[in-house]
Amino acid sequence: MRRVLGPRFFERSALVVARDLLGKYLVRKVGGKVQAYMITETESYFGWRDQGSHARRGKTARNAPMFARAGTIYVYFTYGMHWMLNLVCDREHFPAAVLIRGVASEKKHLNGPAKLTAALKIDKRLNTKPLGKKAGLWVEDRGVRVRAKDVARTPRIGIPNRGVWTDKPWRFVLERV
Repeated sequence: MRRVLGPRFFERSALVVARDLLGKYLVRKVGGKVQAYMITETESYFGWRDQGSHARRGKTARNAPMFARAGTIYVYFTYGMHWMLNLVCDREHFPAAVLIRGVASEKKHLNGPAKLTAALKIDKRLNTKPLGKKAGLWVEDRGVRVRAKDVARTPRIGIPNRGVWTDKPWRFVLERV
């Protein structure tokens, strides 16, 4: 069973979506070649108050996709060298997204958001587009069931000096399927 996930899947809290994306497949089509990887690590960003979020200072040209419809692709450049892939969640005009931190296939594990965007040729050209086959990037449910005991929940990575927001357990890691 392969079912492409549409906006309804993403029209939920980023915390719920981040957990539920584990075991789903990130699918990328470039130049006629399709690659699919199971999502193994995610991180959620939720609202204006979230001091780890790009939206903490309000809407800007950079973070505008976070305020778009659920299922929108938000790709941003960081450290002057890496693209980061986020999937917008919740309701329109409310800034929430899930960063895809890790994916795996039978042959390859792409551990780290910059490695996966480089391998899947994800860059600013996808920013603001809706997830889907037309964009060449989508998420599929292939029937993998993920048990609660197989998921580790930890603080997010790279959120320094943000008070209680630094330690929020909003990172989800699939330890085994």
